[in-house]
Amino acid sequence: MNLTARLTSSGTLSARLIGGPPAVRQAPLSWKLRNSLRLPFIKGWLARYVGLPLAHRLGLVAAVAEVRAVKRELDGSLTDYGVVGRRVVTNALVAFVVDQLQVETSIFGDFKFHDSGVGITAENAADTTIETTDAEARVTGTQTESAANAYRSVGTITYTTTKAITEHGLFNDPTAGTLMDRTVFAAINVVNTNAIEFTYTITITAGS
Repeated sequence: MNLTARLTSSGTLSARLIGGPPAVRQAPLSWKLRNSLRLPFIKGWLARYVGLPLAHRLGLVAAVAEVRAVKRELDGSLTDYGVVGRRVVTNALVAFVVDQLQVETSIFGDFKFHDSGVGITAENAADTTIETTDAEARVTGTQTESAANAYRSVGTITYTTTKAITEHGLFNDPTAGTLMDRTVFAAINVVNTNAIEFTYTITITAGS
């Protein structure tokens, strides 16, 4: 007597991504509208998309800066606020450059220290520091050339308390120094352990 047994098996297979890059979402439309309707933002947009090309066509020396912001949330996801502002290079920087052309010092290449604050007064070329400190230490940014005529510094500030961040400044010293640029924007709300990555870029056109 022959006995034949047949074995069968069945099951399901599923896959789940572990790790990988964090999710990135865009800033709320309401925030973008509030920020883009500010007069300084409009002036900065005109400087970038009208003034800079015009200066290039006319052979004029010009410089336009912009600040971008990306916030890291508590769950690790990212909120991209895009360009938060394009103003304003300070009188202090202009005076500093003129002085450096006469007597160079080592701090000329040190404009890499990022600071943020909670001041809401519009940026002005006469500014010399952040209006209202957020009590967080300045961070050292990574310096690169994003193009042959563009200087960039990227720095990430991690926050220790709840606050509404409304301004950014770039300096050449971790505690004092010369303010290169100050930008004010609609509030980006943070809580403990949130972080904002600021990307500062200044594009310079040569005369011809």
